[in-house]
Amino acid sequence: MNKKLRIYVDTSVFGGVFDIEFMEPSTALFQQIRSGQFLLCVSEVVRREIEFAPERVRNFYAECANLTEMLTITKECIELREQYLAQGIVSRKYLDDALHVAAATVSGCDMIVSWNFKHIVHFEKISLYNAINRIHGYREIFINSPSEVIVYEEETI
Repeated sequence: MNKKLRIYVDTSVFGGVFDIEFMEPSTALFQQIRSGQFLLCVSEVVRREIEFAPERVRNFYAECANLTEMLTITKECIELREQYLAQGIVSRKYLDDALHVAAATVSGCDMIVSWNFKHIVHFEKISLYNAINRIHGYREIFINSPSEVIVYEEETI
């Protein structure tokens, strides 16, 4: 039996369910979470950001509440975030983006799923986050968009 991946889903993916550009893969990801294919993790940062989202996004997040493992922001998360900021991966203006990565990393998630291509799902940022993770004794974490994570049905020939 395969171990289910613990995936950290940031706020952008919840909003993506209602965005024409991101709707299909975001919806497919949540369907696969509901079917038990993945274990959904969020943090207090996601919960706080959702409070400022449109009502339909807040309602959708609430519908997913029984599926989620809520990760606590610990001292270790803050310290790792500060390392990301000190290395210039993102500026202090985007410290919550770094905190998403730190929370998922410290909590031992297998993957972060996000539509944030500027500060999280970017090839240069991913390698830098993981370099800092290794230096501080954490394992590397996969960082992908929902399109890269959803399982597509095999086509038969």
